[in-house]
Amino acid sequence: QVQLVESGGGLVQAGGSLRLSCTASGSISSIGVMGWFRQAPGKQRELVAQILSFGSTNYADSVKGRFTISRDNAKNTVYLQMNSLKPEDTAVYYCNVQIGLGSRWGQGTQVTVSS
Repeated sequence: QVQLVESGGGLVQAGGSLRLSCTASGSISSIGVMGWFRQAPGKQRELVAQILSFGSTNYADSVKGRFTISRDNAKNTVYLQMNSLKPEDTAVYYCNVQIGLGSRWGQGTQVTVSS
């Protein structure tokens, strides 16, 4: 059984920074794309950033230049460094990891940015 554990969310003032992490554990055959999504109240879940196994990255336009996604393949962990946070970044952030032929979601971590 595969489990994803997220950490790093919290409350921060506008302009501040947070770092999220998501670690996969359990019976893992192979890990492909790792990514972060977010869902604000009343809105659909949206892609924030993705990183492929060989390091290529993709970002939502709203976070380009502020957020950085990275991964440590030895630790089965993906990170999201969030700088210059804005109130509109407030949401529950979920990691999504491609494992074998399927994918898994993390439990979600709340990020709240106060103005």
